[in-house]
Amino acid sequence: MGLTYISTATASSSASLDITSGIDSTYNEYQFHFVNMNIATDADEFSFQVNADGASGFNETMTTTLFTAYHAENDAYAHLGYNTSSDQAQGTGYQTLSRNTANNADAGVNGILTLYAPSSTTYVKHFVCRVVYMHEHDDAWDVYTAGYINTTSAIDEISFKAMAGNIDSGTIKMFGVS
Repeated sequence: MGLTYISTATASSSASLDITSGIDSTYNEYQFHFVNMNIATDADEFSFQVNADGASGFNETMTTTLFTAYHAENDAYAHLGYNTSSDQAQGTGYQTLSRNTANNADAGVNGILTLYAPSSTTYVKHFVCRVVYMHEHDDAWDVYTAGYINTTSAIDEISFKAMAGNIDSGTIKMFGVS
């Protein structure tokens, strides 16, 4: 497996980071690497949504699941859990990738979202994501999200945003996987 760098999106008090070119039939798999995505609003969520070819609004239908593992900085508690509040069952909203994210200067969301066969016009589009970040209560969180985008139209755009505020800083690097 080899990664081919395609582009970088850099946040600077950004409402969203939209990648509107470079997702095509060149690769059957694309990865989006998040590096130090610092959220402006404490306890906010970092999330994503996509557009089908020719569509607008970032509101494609998804079925998703999310589970978490976390450990308190003061060692008071640790947990592995599943909570359906971040799942979508044929929803059209932005999908949560991090929950209750801290906005401290030293807190950032880091991880990789992989989108499979986005240019297929036969199958739905599957994705997996793993992120690590500092939770608002100074816990280390490890979050796994997966699901599918329920369209057989090609996906050619992706949007990342914080649900309640801006993304103060950070980068998203897009790679094709061969």
